[in-house]
Amino acid sequence: MTQLANKHILLGVTGSIAAYKAADLVRRLREAGAEVRVVMTEGAGEFVTPMTFQAVSGHPVHQDLLDADAEAAMGHIELARWADAIIVAPASADFLARLAQGRASDLLSTVCLAAERPLAVAPAMNTHMWTNPATVDNVRSLQQRGILLIGPDEGEQACGDVGAGRMSPPEQIVTRLADLFSTGSLTGKTVLITAGPTREAIDPVRYLSNHSSGKMGFSLAEAAVEAGARVILVSGPVNLAAPAHVERLEVISAQQMAAAVASRIDEADIFIATAAVADYRPSRARPEKIKKDQSHLTLELEKNPDILAGVKQQHPGVFCVGFAAETTDLERYARAKLEAKQLEMVVANQVGPAATDTDGTFGSETNALQVFWPGGEAHLPLASKAQLARQLIPVIVSRYEQRDRTAAGKGKIVKLNQASRPKI
Repeated sequence: MTQLANKHILLGVTGSIAAYKAADLVRRLREAGAEVRVVMTEGAGEFVTPMTFQAVSGHPVHQDLLDADAEAAMGHIELARWADAIIVAPASADFLARLAQGRASDLLSTVCLAAERPLAVAPAMNTHMWTNPATVDNVRSLQQRGILLIGPDEGEQACGDVGAGRMSPPEQIVTRLADLFSTGSLTGKTVLITAGPTREAIDPVRYLSNHSSGKMGFSLAEAAVEAGARVILVSGPVNLAAPAHVERLEVISAQQMAAAVASRIDEADIFIATAAVADYRPSRARPEKIKKDQSHLTLELEKNPDILAGVKQQHPGVFCVGFAAETTDLERYARAKLEAKQLEMVVANQVGPAATDTDGTFGSETNALQVFWPGGEAHLPLASKAQLARQLIPVIVSRYEQRDRTAAGKGKIVKLNQASRPKI
Protein backbone atom coordinates (compact mmCIF):
# COMPACT_ATOMS: atom_id res chain seq x y z
CA MET A 1 0.00 0.00 0.00
CA THR A 2 2.57 2.50 -1.23
CA GLN A 3 0.10 5.42 -1.23
CA LEU A 4 0.58 5.72 2.54
CA ALA A 5 4.38 5.58 2.51
CA ASN A 6 5.81 8.60 4.36
CA LYS A 7 2.34 10.09 4.89
CA HIS A 8 1.49 11.86 8.14
CA ILE A 9 -1.71 10.37 9.55
CA LEU A 10 -3.31 11.91 12.63
CA LEU A 11 -5.56 9.42 14.42
CA GLY A 12 -8.27 10.70 16.72
CA VAL A 13 -9.60 8.23 19.29
CA THR A 14 -12.89 8.95 21.08
CA GLY A 15 -14.82 7.36 23.94
CA SER A 16 -16.05 4.02 22.62
CA ILE A 17 -15.49 0.41 23.57
CA ALA A 18 -14.03 0.05 20.06
CA ALA A 19 -11.09 2.23 21.14
CA TYR A 20 -9.03 -0.92 21.67
CA LYS A 21 -9.19 -1.56 17.91
CA ALA A 22 -7.48 1.77 17.26
CA ALA A 23 -4.18 0.37 18.54
CA ASP A 24 -4.28 -2.24 15.77
CA LEU A 25 -5.13 0.53 13.29
CA VAL A 26 -1.97 2.40 14.30
CA ARG A 27 0.08 -0.75 13.78
CA ARG A 28 -1.37 -1.35 10.31
CA LEU A 29 -0.87 2.26 9.26
CA ARG A 30 2.78 2.08 10.26
CA GLU A 31 3.19 -1.19 8.38
CA ALA A 32 1.88 0.66 5.30
CA GLY A 33 4.67 3.20 5.75
CA ALA A 34 2.75 6.03 7.43
CA GLU A 35 3.91 8.07 10.38
CA VAL A 36 1.12 8.18 12.96
CA ARG A 37 0.37 10.51 15.84
CA VAL A 38 -2.58 10.07 18.15
CA VAL A 39 -4.99 12.51 19.76
CA MET A 40 -7.23 11.05 22.48
CA THR A 41 -10.38 12.53 23.97
CA GLU A 42 -11.00 12.32 27.70
CA GLY A 43 -13.55 9.57 27.10
CA ALA A 44 -11.08 7.49 25.09
CA GLY A 45 -8.80 7.43 28.11
CA GLU A 46 -11.48 5.52 30.04
CA PHE A 47 -11.09 2.59 27.64
CA VAL A 48 -7.42 2.57 26.56
CA THR A 49 -4.39 4.18 28.18
CA PRO A 50 -2.26 6.76 26.36
CA MET A 51 0.77 4.54 26.99
CA THR A 52 -0.71 1.95 24.63
CA PHE A 53 -0.81 4.38 21.73
CA GLN A 54 2.57 5.84 22.57
CA ALA A 55 4.05 2.34 22.40
CA VAL A 56 2.50 1.43 19.03
CA SER A 57 2.97 4.84 17.38
CA GLY A 58 6.38 5.74 18.71
CA HIS A 59 5.20 9.26 19.58
CA PRO A 60 3.77 10.92 22.70
CA VAL A 61 -0.03 11.02 22.76
CA HIS A 62 -1.79 14.39 22.62
CA GLN A 63 -4.77 14.85 24.96
CA ASP A 64 -5.15 18.36 26.39
CA LEU A 65 -6.28 21.43 24.49
CA LEU A 66 -4.91 23.80 27.11
CA ASP A 67 -1.49 22.24 27.47
CA ALA A 68 0.88 25.08 28.34
CA ASP A 69 3.90 23.44 26.72
CA ALA A 70 2.08 22.54 23.52
CA GLU A 71 0.14 25.77 23.25
CA ALA A 72 3.33 27.80 23.44
CA ALA A 73 3.71 26.68 19.84
CA MET A 74 -0.06 26.62 19.16
CA GLY A 75 -0.16 22.84 19.44
CA HIS A 76 -3.53 22.28 17.77
CA ILE A 77 -2.47 24.35 14.77
CA GLU A 78 0.85 22.53 14.49
CA LEU A 79 -0.91 19.16 14.55
CA ALA A 80 -3.35 20.33 11.88
CA ARG A 81 -0.47 21.44 9.67
CA TRP A 82 1.52 18.28 10.30
CA ALA A 83 -1.20 15.90 9.14
CA ASP A 84 -1.66 14.80 5.55
CA ALA A 85 -4.98 13.26 6.60
CA ILE A 86 -7.01 12.89 9.80
CA ILE A 87 -8.98 9.76 10.72
CA VAL A 88 -11.19 9.60 13.81
CA ALA A 89 -11.60 5.94 14.72
CA PRO A 90 -13.64 5.11 16.63
CA ALA A 91 -15.87 8.17 16.22
CA SER A 92 -18.54 8.22 18.92
CA ALA A 93 -22.04 9.64 18.48
CA ASP A 94 -21.08 12.52 20.76
CA PHE A 95 -18.02 13.39 18.69
CA LEU A 96 -19.98 13.25 15.42
CA ALA A 97 -22.50 15.66 16.93
CA ARG A 98 -19.82 18.09 18.07
CA LEU A 99 -18.04 17.89 14.73
CA ALA A 100 -21.31 18.57 12.88
CA GLN A 101 -21.93 21.62 15.08
CA GLY A 102 -18.42 22.94 14.56
CA ARG A 103 -17.63 22.90 18.25
CA ALA A 104 -14.06 23.20 19.52
CA SER A 105 -14.44 21.96 23.07
CA ASP A 106 -11.41 19.66 23.17
CA LEU A 107 -8.11 19.14 21.35
CA LEU A 108 -9.42 16.66 18.76
CA SER A 109 -12.41 18.75 17.66
CA THR A 110 -10.20 21.84 17.54
CA VAL A 111 -7.62 20.12 15.34
CA CYS A 112 -10.39 18.94 12.99
CA LEU A 113 -11.68 22.51 12.67
CA ALA A 114 -8.20 23.93 12.08
CA ALA A 115 -7.08 21.35 9.51
CA GLU A 116 -7.34 21.92 5.78
CA ARG A 117 -6.67 18.25 5.16
CA PRO A 118 -8.79 15.23 4.20
CA LEU A 119 -10.87 14.17 7.19
CA ALA A 120 -12.42 10.74 7.68
CA VAL A 121 -14.53 9.26 10.47
CA ALA A 122 -15.11 5.62 11.35
CA PRO A 123 -18.22 5.60 13.59
CA ALA A 124 -18.69 3.12 16.42
CA MET A 125 -21.78 3.13 18.66
CA ASN A 126 -24.89 1.21 19.64
CA THR A 127 -27.07 0.42 16.64
CA HIS A 128 -30.02 2.41 18.03
CA MET A 129 -27.78 5.44 18.51
CA TRP A 130 -26.57 5.05 14.91
CA THR A 131 -30.10 4.99 13.49
CA ASN A 132 -31.36 7.81 15.69
CA PRO A 133 -32.58 10.73 13.49
CA ALA A 134 -30.19 13.11 15.26
CA THR A 135 -27.17 10.98 14.35
CA VAL A 136 -28.50 10.46 10.82
CA ASP A 137 -28.76 14.23 10.37
CA ASN A 138 -25.28 14.80 11.79
CA VAL A 139 -23.71 12.21 9.48
CA ARG A 140 -25.52 13.63 6.46
CA SER A 141 -24.23 17.10 7.32
CA LEU A 142 -20.66 15.85 7.65
CA GLN A 143 -20.79 14.02 4.33
CA GLN A 144 -22.13 17.13 2.60
CA ARG A 145 -19.01 18.94 3.82
CA GLY A 146 -16.78 16.35 2.16
CA ILE A 147 -15.90 14.34 5.26
CA LEU A 148 -15.28 10.68 4.36
CA LEU A 149 -17.49 8.15 6.17
CA ILE A 150 -15.92 4.72 6.69
CA GLY A 151 -18.48 2.22 7.93
CA PRO A 152 -19.96 1.35 10.27
CA ASP A 153 -20.32 -2.41 9.84
CA GLU A 154 -23.17 -4.61 10.99
CA GLY A 155 -22.97 -7.40 13.54
CA GLU A 156 -23.21 -8.26 17.20
CA GLN A 157 -22.17 -5.45 19.50
CA ALA A 158 -20.58 -5.39 22.94
CA CYS A 159 -23.95 -4.55 24.52
CA GLY A 160 -25.56 -7.61 22.92
CA ASP A 161 -27.57 -5.75 20.28
CA VAL A 162 -27.21 -6.73 16.64
CA GLY A 163 -27.14 -4.22 13.79
CA ALA A 164 -25.13 -1.42 12.21
CA GLY A 165 -22.71 0.41 14.49
CA ARG A 166 -19.54 -1.69 14.68
CA MET A 167 -16.32 0.11 13.77
CA SER A 168 -14.99 -1.04 10.40
CA PRO A 169 -12.00 -3.39 10.56
CA PRO A 170 -8.63 -1.59 10.73
CA GLU A 171 -7.48 -3.12 7.43
CA GLN A 172 -10.54 -1.67 5.66
CA ILE A 173 -9.89 1.77 7.17
CA VAL A 174 -6.27 1.66 5.97
CA THR A 175 -7.42 0.81 2.44
CA ARG A 176 -9.92 3.68 2.37
CA LEU A 177 -7.29 6.11 3.65
CA ALA A 178 -4.84 4.97 0.97
CA ASP A 179 -7.46 5.80 -1.65
CA LEU A 180 -7.30 9.45 -0.54
CA PHE A 181 -3.79 9.65 -1.98
CA SER A 182 -4.46 7.92 -5.29
CA THR A 183 -6.33 10.27 -7.63
CA GLY A 184 -5.65 8.70 -11.02
CA SER A 185 -5.61 12.18 -12.59
CA LEU A 186 -2.29 11.45 -14.34
CA THR A 187 -2.93 7.85 -15.28
CA GLY A 188 -1.28 7.09 -18.63
CA LYS A 189 0.91 10.21 -18.51
CA THR A 190 4.68 10.45 -18.17
CA VAL A 191 6.10 13.22 -16.00
CA LEU A 192 9.78 14.21 -16.20
CA ILE A 193 11.05 16.12 -13.16
CA THR A 194 14.41 17.71 -12.37
CA ALA A 195 15.38 18.22 -8.73
CA GLY A 196 18.20 19.36 -6.50
CA PRO A 197 21.28 21.47 -7.23
CA THR A 198 24.05 21.01 -9.78
CA ARG A 199 27.77 21.17 -9.03
CA GLU A 200 30.20 22.85 -11.39
CA ALA A 201 33.80 21.72 -10.90
CA ILE A 202 36.52 24.28 -10.18
CA ASP A 203 39.18 21.63 -9.58
CA PRO A 204 39.10 18.01 -8.37
CA VAL A 205 38.00 19.02 -4.84
CA ARG A 206 36.04 22.26 -5.26
CA TYR A 207 32.87 23.24 -7.05
CA LEU A 208 30.25 25.96 -7.49
CA SER A 209 26.74 25.06 -6.30
CA ASN A 210 23.77 26.26 -4.27
CA HIS A 211 21.74 25.23 -1.22
CA SER A 212 18.90 23.39 -2.96
CA SER A 213 17.90 20.26 -1.02
CA GLY A 214 15.79 18.64 -3.75
CA LYS A 215 12.90 18.10 -1.31
CA MET A 216 10.30 19.90 -3.43
CA GLY A 217 11.19 17.97 -6.56
CA PHE A 218 11.19 14.62 -4.77
CA SER A 219 7.84 15.46 -3.14
CA LEU A 220 6.39 16.30 -6.56
CA ALA A 221 7.69 13.01 -7.94
CA GLU A 222 5.88 11.15 -5.15
CA ALA A 223 2.68 13.15 -5.64
CA ALA A 224 2.75 12.49 -9.39
CA VAL A 225 3.06 8.76 -8.75
CA GLU A 226 0.09 8.97 -6.41
CA ALA A 227 -1.83 10.60 -9.26
CA GLY A 228 -1.04 7.62 -11.49
CA ALA A 229 1.83 9.01 -13.56
CA ARG A 230 4.94 7.26 -14.76
CA VAL A 231 7.69 9.45 -13.29
CA ILE A 232 11.28 10.00 -14.40
CA LEU A 233 13.31 11.98 -11.87
CA VAL A 234 16.60 13.59 -12.92
CA SER A 235 18.35 14.45 -9.68
CA GLY A 236 21.42 16.46 -8.85
CA PRO A 237 23.50 15.45 -5.81
CA VAL A 238 21.12 15.24 -2.82
CA ASN A 239 20.79 13.11 0.30
CA LEU A 240 17.29 11.81 -0.44
CA ALA A 241 15.95 8.36 -1.21
CA ALA A 242 14.00 8.06 -4.44
CA PRO A 243 10.24 7.69 -3.91
CA ALA A 244 8.78 4.28 -4.69
CA HIS A 245 7.94 3.58 -8.35
CA VAL A 246 10.07 6.50 -9.58
CA GLU A 247 12.86 6.04 -12.14
CA ARG A 248 15.81 8.09 -10.89
CA LEU A 249 18.68 9.37 -13.03
CA GLU A 250 21.58 10.82 -11.03
CA VAL A 251 23.70 13.65 -12.42
CA ILE A 252 26.23 16.13 -11.07
CA SER A 253 26.65 19.08 -13.42
CA ALA A 254 24.24 21.23 -15.38
CA GLN A 255 25.55 19.80 -18.65
CA GLN A 256 24.92 16.28 -17.39
CA MET A 257 21.40 17.25 -16.32
CA ALA A 258 20.74 18.80 -19.72
CA ALA A 259 21.92 15.63 -21.44
CA ALA A 260 19.80 13.41 -19.18
CA VAL A 261 16.71 15.52 -19.85
CA ALA A 262 17.37 15.54 -23.58
CA SER A 263 17.65 11.74 -23.57
CA ARG A 264 14.19 11.27 -22.01
CA ILE A 265 12.12 14.31 -22.94
CA ASP A 266 10.54 12.52 -25.92
CA GLU A 267 8.73 10.29 -23.42
CA ALA A 268 7.29 13.15 -21.39
CA ASP A 269 3.83 14.68 -21.40
CA ILE A 270 4.72 17.10 -18.61
CA PHE A 271 8.13 18.53 -17.68
CA ILE A 272 8.51 20.03 -14.18
CA ALA A 273 11.83 21.82 -13.71
CA THR A 274 12.31 22.20 -9.97
CA ALA A 275 16.11 21.82 -10.07
CA ALA A 276 18.22 24.80 -9.05
CA VAL A 277 20.57 24.57 -12.01
CA ALA A 278 23.79 26.57 -11.76
CA ASP A 279 23.58 29.45 -14.23
CA TYR A 280 27.35 29.49 -14.78
CA ARG A 281 30.28 27.08 -14.70
CA PRO A 282 34.06 27.62 -14.72
CA SER A 283 35.27 27.91 -18.30
CA ARG A 284 38.02 25.46 -17.45
CA ALA A 285 38.13 23.09 -14.51
CA ARG A 286 41.69 22.84 -13.22
CA PRO A 287 43.08 19.29 -13.48
CA GLU A 288 44.84 19.62 -10.11
CA LYS A 289 43.88 21.17 -6.80
CA ILE A 290 44.38 24.93 -6.79
CA LYS A 291 46.88 25.95 -4.12
CA LYS A 292 46.26 28.96 -1.90
CA ASP A 293 49.52 30.64 -2.80
CA GLN A 294 47.90 33.74 -4.29
CA SER A 295 46.20 36.62 -2.48
CA HIS A 296 43.57 36.84 -5.24
CA LEU A 297 42.11 34.28 -7.60
CA THR A 298 40.01 35.00 -10.66
CA LEU A 299 37.63 32.41 -12.11
CA GLU A 300 36.35 32.83 -15.62
CA LEU A 301 32.76 31.62 -15.88
CA GLU A 302 30.60 30.74 -18.86
CA LYS A 303 26.87 30.22 -19.10
CA ASN A 304 25.34 26.81 -18.62
CA PRO A 305 22.59 25.62 -20.96
CA ASP A 306 19.08 26.80 -20.06
CA ILE A 307 17.48 23.38 -19.78
CA LEU A 308 13.89 24.57 -19.44
CA ALA A 309 14.06 27.08 -22.29
CA GLY A 310 15.72 24.48 -24.49
CA VAL A 311 12.99 21.93 -23.83
CA LYS A 312 10.25 24.42 -24.66
CA GLN A 313 11.96 25.54 -27.86
CA GLN A 314 12.70 22.06 -29.15
CA HIS A 315 9.60 20.29 -27.82
CA PRO A 316 6.80 22.88 -27.84
CA GLY A 317 4.12 20.25 -27.22
CA VAL A 318 5.44 19.32 -23.79
CA PHE A 319 3.60 21.04 -20.93
CA CYS A 320 6.42 22.89 -19.14
CA VAL A 321 6.37 24.03 -15.52
CA GLY A 322 9.22 26.22 -14.30
CA PHE A 323 10.24 27.12 -10.75
CA ALA A 324 11.51 30.50 -9.60
CA ALA A 325 13.13 31.27 -6.25
CA GLU A 326 13.38 35.03 -5.76
CA THR A 327 14.61 37.36 -3.04
CA THR A 328 12.58 40.36 -4.27
CA ASP A 329 9.75 41.22 -6.68
CA LEU A 330 8.53 37.64 -6.75
CA GLU A 331 5.56 38.07 -9.07
CA ARG A 332 7.34 40.38 -11.52
CA TYR A 333 10.27 38.02 -12.03
CA ALA A 334 8.06 34.92 -12.14
CA ARG A 335 5.78 36.37 -14.80
CA ALA A 336 8.80 37.57 -16.79
CA LYS A 337 10.15 34.01 -16.77
CA LEU A 338 6.73 32.68 -17.79
CA GLU A 339 6.61 34.98 -20.81
CA ALA A 340 10.26 34.87 -21.86
CA LYS A 341 10.38 31.07 -21.98
CA GLN A 342 6.80 30.64 -23.21
CA LEU A 343 5.99 28.29 -20.35
CA GLU A 344 2.59 26.98 -19.34
CA MET A 345 3.22 27.67 -15.67
CA VAL A 346 5.75 29.07 -13.19
CA VAL A 347 5.81 28.14 -9.50
CA ALA A 348 7.51 30.79 -7.39
CA ASN A 349 8.66 31.06 -3.81
CA GLN A 350 10.44 33.65 -1.71
CA VAL A 351 13.97 33.03 -0.44
CA GLY A 352 16.36 35.16 1.54
CA PRO A 353 15.45 37.61 4.34
CA ALA A 354 11.93 38.18 2.97
CA ALA A 355 11.03 34.50 3.45
CA THR A 356 10.21 34.87 7.13
CA ASP A 357 7.88 31.84 7.28
CA THR A 358 10.67 29.45 6.26
CA ASP A 359 13.58 31.40 7.77
CA GLY A 360 14.72 32.22 4.26
CA THR A 361 16.63 28.97 3.96
CA PHE A 362 16.86 26.24 1.38
CA GLY A 363 16.27 22.80 2.81
CA SER A 364 13.34 23.90 4.96
CA GLU A 365 10.60 21.33 5.50
CA THR A 366 7.92 23.92 4.71
CA ASN A 367 7.26 26.46 2.00
CA ALA A 368 4.62 28.74 0.54
CA LEU A 369 4.08 28.95 -3.21
CA GLN A 370 2.62 31.33 -5.76
CA VAL A 371 1.64 29.75 -9.07
CA PHE A 372 1.35 31.82 -12.24
CA TRP A 373 0.06 30.98 -15.71
CA PRO A 374 -1.09 33.16 -18.62
CA GLY A 375 -4.15 34.97 -17.33
CA GLY A 376 -4.27 33.43 -13.87
CA GLU A 377 -2.61 32.55 -10.60
CA ALA A 378 -3.04 30.54 -7.41
CA HIS A 379 -1.60 30.84 -3.92
CA LEU A 380 -0.64 27.81 -1.83
CA PRO A 381 -0.12 28.88 1.80
CA LEU A 382 2.57 27.65 4.15
CA ALA A 383 2.61 23.87 4.47
CA SER A 384 5.04 20.97 4.32
CA LYS A 385 6.61 20.41 0.92
CA ALA A 386 4.91 17.02 0.67
CA GLN A 387 1.53 18.64 1.24
CA LEU A 388 2.30 21.45 -1.20
CA ALA A 389 3.23 18.90 -3.84
CA ARG A 390 -0.15 17.19 -3.47
CA GLN A 391 -1.87 20.57 -3.78
CA LEU A 392 0.23 21.60 -6.77
CA ILE A 393 -0.29 18.46 -8.88
CA PRO A 394 -4.07 19.09 -9.27
CA VAL A 395 -3.32 22.69 -10.35
CA ILE A 396 -0.89 21.40 -12.98
CA VAL A 397 -3.36 18.74 -14.14
CA SER A 398 -6.14 21.31 -14.43
CA ARG A 399 -4.04 23.63 -16.59
CA TYR A 400 -2.72 20.71 -18.66
CA GLU A 401 -6.24 19.49 -19.39
CA GLN A 402 -7.42 23.04 -20.13
CA ARG A 403 -4.61 23.52 -22.63
CA ASP A 404 -5.49 20.28 -24.41
CA ARG A 405 -9.19 21.20 -24.54
CA THR A 406 -8.35 24.62 -25.96
CA ALA A 407 -5.98 23.17 -28.54
CA ALA A 408 -8.51 20.51 -29.54
CA GLY A 409 -11.14 23.18 -30.01
CA LYS A 410 -8.81 25.04 -32.35
CA GLY A 411 -7.89 21.87 -34.22
CA LYS A 412 -4.24 22.00 -33.12
CA ILE A 413 -1.97 19.07 -32.40
CA VAL A 414 -0.64 19.60 -28.92
CA LYS A 415 2.08 16.98 -28.64
CA LEU A 416 4.08 18.09 -31.64
CA ASN A 417 7.28 16.45 -30.49
CA GLN A 418 5.65 13.02 -30.13
CA ALA A 419 3.83 12.71 -33.43
CA SER A 420 6.39 10.36 -34.95
CA ARG A 421 7.16 8.12 -31.98
CA PRO A 422 5.27 5.15 -30.55
CA LYS A 423 3.57 5.69 -27.18
CA ILE A 424 5.52 4.09 -24.35
